[in-house]
Amino acid sequence: MNRILSPWVRSLALALVAGSVVVASPQARSQTFSVVHRFTWNDGANPLAGLTIDGSNLYGTTSSGGEFGAGTVFEIKSSGEETVLYDFKGGRDGASPEAALILIGENLYGTTAAGGDSDAGTVFEVTPQGKERVLYSFTGKADGAGPEASLIADSDGNLYSTTNLGGKYDHGTVFKLVRPKVEDGAWTEEVLHNFGKGDDGADPVAGVSFDATGNLYGTTSAGGTEEDGTVFQLKPSKSGWTEKTLHNFELQEDGGVPYAGIVVDGDKLFGASTDGGEGGSDGGGTVFELTSSNGAWNFTVLYRLAGWGISGSYRNLLLASGKIYATTHCDGANDSGTVYELTPSGDTWNDRSLYVFTGAGDGQYSFSNLVLYKGSLYGTTKQGGDGNDGVVFKIALP
Repeated sequence: MNRILSPWVRSLALALVAGSVVVASPQARSQTFSVVHRFTWNDGANPLAGLTIDGSNLYGTTSSGGEFGAGTVFEIKSSGEETVLYDFKGGRDGASPEAALILIGENLYGTTAAGGDSDAGTVFEVTPQGKERVLYSFTGKADGAGPEASLIADSDGNLYSTTNLGGKYDHGTVFKLVRPKVEDGAWTEEVLHNFGKGDDGADPVAGVSFDATGNLYGTTSAGGTEEDGTVFQLKPSKSGWTEKTLHNFELQEDGGVPYAGIVVDGDKLFGASTDGGEGGSDGGGTVFELTSSNGAWNFTVLYRLAGWGISGSYRNLLLASGKIYATTHCDGANDSGTVYELTPSGDTWNDRSLYVFTGAGDGQYSFSNLVLYKGSLYGTTKQGGDGNDGVVFKIALP
């Protein structure tokens, strides 16, 4: 189920933690890097996603560690104090959360890739008091298995995401969880699409995103005409949801194996692939855009990342003030990952390295999306830190 792990490794804090290291990036000294929190296994370890913001507080998940070793939900206050809101026991309550959380009202919602009644993963809710409730346990059969992606919600509070496995063809699903009409009622699951039939995509790692008209967009990490992944659209109708493949990756200049999802910006779609691009299949992934014209979708590579293998951006891009921000997980001068910025200039995009991880106390291997607050970026690394259990980091932009 853990397709997101490479062979190398199996939204905010407003002030710096006392004693954290502040480093001027050698690539661009106009911003500063600092460690906000270092995980120590007991409070969680190996975060595989980024953060969620509520005012001045950060919320996130760790995929392992904690009291039972099955991962945690954590909070970091503006003072830098970290609190474990929930320790997964690894049983019916879920295990190995690999995705970022979403906040609806006061409660946090997320997925676990394992655990639950059938050890096929869960969708869960955690209250501010740290009480967890499993909203749905996957059976690993027609309903899907192994969700690794974040959730989104519609205006009625229904939840949407993907499973990496399971479904009719055992290559994942897009699902909807229908919110009950009564408090503490049972949530019901609807499978909107089964992946893996013919040239359809397969094995989605990322979740889905809505556009203004209610269509859903996402990526698959495999499948398609070249077996290197797809970008897809799901369009609702009275008779159900219709899937359309918008792009088949070829693992050449266009990239391939996308683990990041789609960011909808008006009539444009933005995403990233982990592999291919510069040098074809030897590249480090791409950042791409799709635009719609007269019913057709045009795919454009905005930037090709230097690197090797599946070293590119694993999580959703951050679009802010006309720029793009993201992380890479194992490239850079120290093979430990980077944080970068893309700025448009005419028909091209200029790359600026914001930080290169050393693999030591500052962190190593970022599978994180980024969040921006008051001019600073925040994210996580899976490893590094004092006990090699990962960190939460901050980059203050000029």
